Amino acid sequence: MKQKTLFIVAAVVLLLAFLGGALAYKGEKRDQSAQLADLNREALVRMHSPTLGKADAPVAIVEFLDPACETCRAFYPRVKEMMAANPDQIRLVLRYAPFHEGSDKLVAVLEAARKQGKFWPVLEALLTAQADWAPNHTAQTDLVWKHLEGLGLDLAKMQADMNSPEIASVIAQDIEDARTLNVTKTPEFFVNGKPLPSFGYEQLKALVDEALLSAQR
Repeated sequence: MKQKTLFIVAAVVLLLAFLGGALAYKGEKRDQSAQLADLNREALVRMHSPTLGKADAPVAIVEFLDPACETCRAFYPRVKEMMAANPDQIRLVLRYAPFHEGSDKLVAVLEAARKQGKFWPVLEALLTAQADWAPNHTAQTDLVWKHLEGLGLDLAKMQADMNSPEIASVIAQDIEDARTLNVTKTPEFFVNGKPLPSFGYEQLKALVDEALLSAQR
């Protein structure tokens, strides 16, 4: 009986030590992310970054996005809901983090669409049809074109523009900035320069609400 009690006590102590270590690790990682964002503010937003919302909105959400990422697809409408609930108060800035295989080509599709003033409609069409053109988490560019019909695009010009050095430069810069900010997964959010304390929609909403409240003071 005594041995059993000692075993239980030891197990509880080990569990508490593990939980304490995990919390300390998460806290240290969160602090490192905040320091990186603070020291590399120029890496958060570039002149070429696609934006949605008023330029002088008091709250800026910077999102590192991979168009082939299922979680990015799930978050996009919820971020739009937050923006709709707070008109002119939130600006969304998209950065690319094409981590899935083939995603860099999809980013090139988006940038080519931007040259025709159709970035946001194409992004939404691609996210809606993501399951079709990204089977097994692998982006396949040849499967996207049918989903862009009816958007008023010059698809032949888009396919030519996708290979431009200008677009390659945008993708390379975003990947470099993601690396600088230690962005290792998508979506990754920064709200007015602050990273999420932990990942999740509620955490994102809480950080946005805090920034909105701060802007009203």
